[in-house]
Amino acid sequence: MGDNILVVALACVECKRRNYSTTKNKQTNREKIELKKYCKWCKRHNVHKETK
Repeated sequence: MGDNILVVALACVECKRRNYSTTKNKQTNREKIELKKYCKWCKRHNVHKETK
């Protein structure tokens, strides 16, 4: 991948488990990513935030 592309993990806000990984361009997206995704441990859609 290029120098500006990072692989980041997305963690559930409720249970704090890392469920998803995605890529982001650090030049165009400086802030942390927040997406509403399905958590299989909580068994519902929750906000997932970017972690290290």
